[in-house]
Amino acid sequence: MIIVVLAALTIAPLAAGGAEISGIVTEVQDGDTLTLVNWSATYKVRLADIDAPEWEQLRGKDSRASLFHLCFLRRAIAEANGEDQYGRPLVRITCAGVDANTEQVRRGLAWVFVRYAPKNSPLYGVEAEARAARRGLWEDPDPEPPWVWRARKRAQ
Repeated sequence: MIIVVLAALTIAPLAAGGAEISGIVTEVQDGDTLTLVNWSATYKVRLADIDAPEWEQLRGKDSRASLFHLCFLRRAIAEANGEDQYGRPLVRITCAGVDANTEQVRRGLAWVFVRYAPKNSPLYGVEAEARAARRGLWEDPDPEPPWVWRARKRAQ
């Protein structure tokens, strides 16, 4: 029994390129990163094609809370499409039937990550609707994208 529990707590690599895993979300680190656990492994994953405000940024805590309410302790299915610079699988994740990547953008609590999202991604239209409705971070007339915020912090 102890061996099974220890195996489940080990962070497991997730093969890139369309690999699919399912499990329960046991932790939400921020608005675009969470932990998915199933009977065989634990996966720390990053939501693909979006970038949420950092914890210290305006709306960072709101973004995490949104993803928490969407996914925490819910059954989830993640499809991996590569890895980020930290080796975390980049995933499209559905929590209890809701596409969390899209929903974070729809709620105005994440940007489309223009550096990585495909040019024809439907997320751009979802973001435009959130902007027009002034939802979430779009209540601010000129919100600072997290990639700009991180670069500014590194430069300081």
